[in-house]
Amino acid sequence: MRALCWHGAKDVRVDNVPDPKLLNPRDAILKITSTAICGSDLHLYDGYIPTMEKGDILGHEFMGEVVELGSAVTNLKVGDRVVVPFPIACGQCFFCEEQQHSLCENSNPNAPMAEKMWGHSPAGIFGYSHLTGGYAGGQAEYVRVPYADVGPIRVPDGLDDEKVLFLSDILPTGYMAAENCDIKPGHVVAVWGCGPVGQFAIQSAYLLGAERVIAIDRFPERLRMARELSRAETINYEEVDVLDALKTITGGRGPDACIDAVGMEAHGVGLVGAYDRVKQAMMLETERPNALREALMACRNGGVVSIPGVYGGFLDKMPIGSFMNRSLTLKTGQTHVQRYLKPLLDRVQKGEIDPSVIITHRMPLEQAPEAYKMFRDKQDQCVKVVLKP
Repeated sequence: MRALCWHGAKDVRVDNVPDPKLLNPRDAILKITSTAICGSDLHLYDGYIPTMEKGDILGHEFMGEVVELGSAVTNLKVGDRVVVPFPIACGQCFFCEEQQHSLCENSNPNAPMAEKMWGHSPAGIFGYSHLTGGYAGGQAEYVRVPYADVGPIRVPDGLDDEKVLFLSDILPTGYMAAENCDIKPGHVVAVWGCGPVGQFAIQSAYLLGAERVIAIDRFPERLRMARELSRAETINYEEVDVLDALKTITGGRGPDACIDAVGMEAHGVGLVGAYDRVKQAMMLETERPNALREALMACRNGGVVSIPGVYGGFLDKMPIGSFMNRSLTLKTGQTHVQRYLKPLLDRVQKGEIDPSVIITHRMPLEQAPEAYKMFRDKQDQCVKVVLKP
């Protein structure tokens, strides 16, 4: 089959690789019908996530048709269209029973490696380094899905791929980010980053009762999408001081909740931005946390800071004194996608949210290397790319 493989930083190629096979009775094999490039895939592309190996198949946002099933999978049948959550969960361990599926105790075969890095291991993740299991991803013609009796959700007839594809990751990720904010009527929420997760965080904040959402970015096409599609007020951080602007907008109090939808490759301005780039280049820190620093400083006393943006290792110069002295709450985590699949599918079917509106580019799998570069470099007003094998 054809699959997009990692060969090094900024070097991804569509290669011929062996077709996946059933390895366990709870496996399924999917023929991919749609897959997408996620913002967190760019951390792999840029070489910031450790334990990648040449030939690793990328991609954790995908859906497709079931073509083969293990003997223990009784809730699916060959021919079903399904969306697959990016975290791999067994459904039976302590964390799965608590609906914290991205912390599954049984799905990461490389747990000792993750424990050395993070203290404890999260779940396995499709196409996202050997630190999270080394599983082949879904930017391919076919993929093996472990624990297929737990993760995939059947797609109802009449819903095309683009309406449901993002249930695999970014729609639940934006929703969980907003849910973590403990939004109450009248609340003001600020969102750093107007990429796909940021757009869904904005829309989800409104669904959960926010009165106002302020979106922060620097790219005109993303700010325009935040205004026109997601109904946010916007701030271009290259034109104004974000902290001053947020104080003005909120009458000096600050937002009730702040969402960092940027993560480890945040763009900083001035001396602080240069500081982070130098330290990251010298491997003295693995993250550029400018957005997170601002979110912590901007949030009102007693507010919530929610982090859906991906961080991988260690960062510097965090305002921990502000965090502690002002009684802030920090909520974060890889998304427990399985928890949100049915409720969000219901919202899509009712027309409360249309995930397809953020798609700006549709390309064949063979053009995935060009798509990665375009998405990374924000060329051609690219916000979200869907690939068709």
